[in-house]
Amino acid sequence: MNNYQNKIQKINVFFLPFAGGSYYAYRKFEHYLSDFLQIVTLDYPGRGKRLKDPLLRNLNDLADDVYEQIKDKLNVPYALYGHSMGAFLAFLVTQKISKKKLNPPLHLFVTGRQGPTIDSKEKDAYLLPKQEFTQRLMEYGGIPKEILAEKELFDFFEPIIRADFQAIGTFSYQHDNSASLNVPITAIIGLNDTTTYEEALKWQEVTTEKTIIKQLPGGHFFIFDHTPEICSIISRTLSMASVSNNTR
Repeated sequence: MNNYQNKIQKINVFFLPFAGGSYYAYRKFEHYLSDFLQIVTLDYPGRGKRLKDPLLRNLNDLADDVYEQIKDKLNVPYALYGHSMGAFLAFLVTQKISKKKLNPPLHLFVTGRQGPTIDSKEKDAYLLPKQEFTQRLMEYGGIPKEILAEKELFDFFEPIIRADFQAIGTFSYQHDNSASLNVPITAIIGLNDTTTYEEALKWQEVTTEKTIIKQLPGGHFFIFDHTPEICSIISRTLSMASVSNNTR
């Protein structure tokens, strides 16, 4: 092991699920992350390992829930990753950490989502009738066709997904000087997703540090076709951040 490798610290990476997702959604990511990274998967109430907990329908309430899950793990180097709704939550949790003047993340990784200052494109999606709601989900992709086609399965997942879409659709960004971020951000979007490059650039508005925008082929759930590339970006970025942090 060379001196560079010796300087790399172990880093926790908290993975925040997308709408309707659970900890299980990121099961393949751990196979591609570097050994010095420890993936920490989380669940929101009402799904995954927390199936019996009441669903939350407000993004700030969900952020509070995530914060409570990780607040005792912030004394070691860490980063946050979130896709789609998880991207907004990663931002809100980081904002809460900043406001409380706790140890900030080394980096914020967000995929499949425009900057928080832009109003949601799914404002009324949670109110759609069942057939139209199903069609909207099919357009996004990411949810297995077997679930959408099997009535009993979809009846189980539908309230979870609707609750998450309500949280996204009713979210309104509020500027807060006391919670400004000094955290670098990497935003990755799909070339065929509805989020444009210009909208992704809006992530720069919520941090004083540098924001990097990357694009990969695919639609909204491009992350499943490009898991190795995304994990490589996370690993390379955090290896440099760790060495920099360790030599200060």
